Amino acid sequence: MAASLGLTLYNLGQRREQAEGTDRPARPTGRLVWLHAPGEGLVSPMLALARRLIEEDGVPVLLTSPVPVATRPGMLVQPPPTDTPTEARAFLDHWRPEIAVFAGGQLRPAVIHEAGERAIPMLVVNGKAPAFLRERDGWYPGLMRSALARFRAVLAVDEAAGRAFRKGGAALSAVAVTGRMEEDSAVLPCVEAERAALAKLLATRPVWFAAGVPDGEEAAVLQAHRMAQQHSHRLLLILMPEDPARAAPLARQLEDVDGWTVAQRALEEEPDPEVAVFIADNPDEYGLWYRLAPVTFLGGSLSGKGPVRHPMEAAALGSAILHGPRTGQLGPVFGRLGAAWATRAVASATDLGEALGDVISPDRAARLAQAAWAVASEGAEVTGTALNHIRAIMDGEA
Repeated sequence: MAASLGLTLYNLGQRREQAEGTDRPARPTGRLVWLHAPGEGLVSPMLALARRLIEEDGVPVLLTSPVPVATRPGMLVQPPPTDTPTEARAFLDHWRPEIAVFAGGQLRPAVIHEAGERAIPMLVVNGKAPAFLRERDGWYPGLMRSALARFRAVLAVDEAAGRAFRKGGAALSAVAVTGRMEEDSAVLPCVEAERAALAKLLATRPVWFAAGVPDGEEAAVLQAHRMAQQHSHRLLLILMPEDPARAAPLARQLEDVDGWTVAQRALEEEPDPEVAVFIADNPDEYGLWYRLAPVTFLGGSLSGKGPVRHPMEAAALGSAILHGPRTGQLGPVFGRLGAAWATRAVASATDLGEALGDVISPDRAARLAQAAWAVASEGAEVTGTALNHIRAIMDGEA
């Protein structure tokens, strides 16, 4: 009775909003898994899970999130349904998911109740703590307990999270502490022949890569390069501007005004021994440069709005990471990397030059890179655990 009263009070307190279901695209035929990522920090792990469902199981995925997410083959992206009984019914009538997987622990009682009434299995993955929508936070008698009781499994990131779900009302047998799921950091490709040829040309020459550098950070990167060259005069900088159109004018400026010896990838020039700065301009070749450079600086993190590239790209390919204080929406990712001593943070061009001079030595770069790779790969087993739960439920084995 208390749970029913709590849900009634919750539904009465909802705003009357126009249903969003009228512009929903057609549902794909056959099976469909619904994944929900309630915030920016949970999108990447859910994308990793979606990728494996699509590639390994051939199952289409519906991903809902209140933040923008780029669509992919096999995946539909939609905003989440408004948490009212009417919209929950319209959403589930249209999509008819075979299973619903919620990340983090955000509870949408109207949707959860409706899904439960339809016997749609539900899971929590990457569980941190159960909570209602921020705008609907409050006390509703028995509502959290009844909502959590609907979940077939709750995969918590740590013991504290597991206790929070058990205390909230999840079945003790449903809660398992599995750890944090992996970020969506599929290894970026490269043309192996190109990599081998450039690796042979560079031989034992020290190399670093400045990835996605905005205009406002070019001077800092070049100052750091000049500082580091005092310790390693053969040091090569591979510089990829944030805007590819900036590559040619930047090369001219560096040669004509600043006196650097420059080569341009776009002109099919090579980083010969006398070249100090190699300008790259093709965003499809990030995987090539991460493989060739033992150290990567993430542009946009020093004075911009945040790094242009995801740090796990470099981490997954064994490049040590340097970054500035501006981590943007990737703060939690950098926090995990920092806690594992897998990155080196800098605050200025001078700091960047000093850090570069320190970590460019092969042994120090290797230690950073190994720690970063460990963070990048540590959640793969957890994602596999979540995937196995989904498969078992869909196959009628759980």
